[in-house]
Order: sequence, then structure tokens, then C-alpha cells
Amino acid sequence: MSDTTLEQHRQEICRIGKSLFDRGYAHSTAGNISVRTDQGFLITPTDACLGFMEPEHIAFVDLQGQQTSGAPASKTLSLHQAIYRSDPEARCVIHTHSTHLVALTLMGVWTPVDIIPPITPYYVMKVGHVPLVPYHRPGDPEVAKRVAALIEEGLRADKPLRAVMIERLGPNVWHRSLSAAMAALEELEETAKLWLLSGRAVEPLTDEAIAELKLNFKLRY
Repeated sequence: MSDTTLEQHRQEICRIGKSLFDRGYAHSTAGNISVRTDQGFLITPTDACLGFMEPEHIAFVDLQGQQTSGAPASKTLSLHQAIYRSDPEARCVIHTHSTHLVALTLMGVWTPVDIIPPITPYYVMKVGHVPLVPYHRPGDPEVAKRVAALIEEGLRADKPLRAVMIERLGPNVWHRSLSAAMAALEELEETAKLWLLSGRAVEPLTDEAIAELKLNFKLRY
């Protein structure tokens, strides 16, 4: 992969980070973004504000685990790497401390295997199932193990995950591109907001409605 392509990834990380920050999906120095490349991993620096990053600040860590450029890499790199190892299709990861999702874990999620019921068609289509990972301190390696196990379990059941929710901390969302991961994160946060605003009283879509979505949009749900 050429240096030009790495530079484009750095610029896209900064663009996505600023967009999330400007629209309130990320705040302060909470959250991180990474991209997997053929040579290694690009990831936002530790304690960086996603709204105020420059491309040269983005850390690059090679496949041997050595950082070769940028500011010191986020302490969550091991979690991102576990996601990449477990899901071969994942090319990027976004983590935020989005307000309504964190609030949901404080108030009580729908179930441990689905933090929000499937109340809208686009939640089913863009997000899917989102399990809860019990609270561990930021950077705890146990989180990476738990997330990897959840991803592998979902793949075995033909219900691939695009996100997990870490209790009291926030979501980790992954996809084939940063724009797709951002769209999934937005849908996840907005659905949590809708469910909380409804008093968590909305009935989920029926099994028949979900089956129709799966058939018409070729979903693995």
C-alpha cells in the first residue's frame, strides 16, 4: 500500500472524527478511530479529541506491533486488533462514548444479547444485533477477549455483528469503510435515543416484519 493511500486514510480518519464531534456523537477526548491496511493499523492518538486532529498525528502501527509514525497510539489498539482478527471483513473501527447509548447502559438495556429492540427497519438493516459487554476499565485486555468471542459466536450462528456496547463506556462499531461504520454508529445512537424518549415502551418489529426485511434486502440478521 502506497504512502499516498495511507495519507488518504489519515485524512479520512480526521474528516470522520470531526464530523462525529461537530454533531455531538463524540465529545472531549473520548473515543477513537482505526483503519486496517495491508501494512498495519492507523489509529487515533491516546487522549486525542476527534474534532481537532491533523493527519500527521494519526499513529501507524505495523503488523509486528511497532509504532513507526504519529503521536502515541490509543490504548484501545488491542481491542481494535481483536475485532480485525475475528472479523475478516472489518476494515475500520469507530468507538465513541455516545450519550444515549451510555445512558441506556446506566438505566438498563433491553437484553444482554440485544441492547435495543429492533424498533425500526433501518436499525435491523444498518445495525443488527448489538450485545452488551460488562464494564471493565478502559484498556482492559479482557474486553478484547470478550468482544472477539462475541464476534466469532455471531459468525458461527450466521448473525454477524457490526457493533458491541461496552457498559458505561460506549459502542465499538466496525465495517468495510469509515463512512459505513459512521452510518451504523449514527443509526445505533439515534435508535437508543428513540427508545429512551419512548420510555422504553415501544414494541419491537414483529417476526414477520423482520423476515420480510431479511428476504427483500438479503440480510444476515
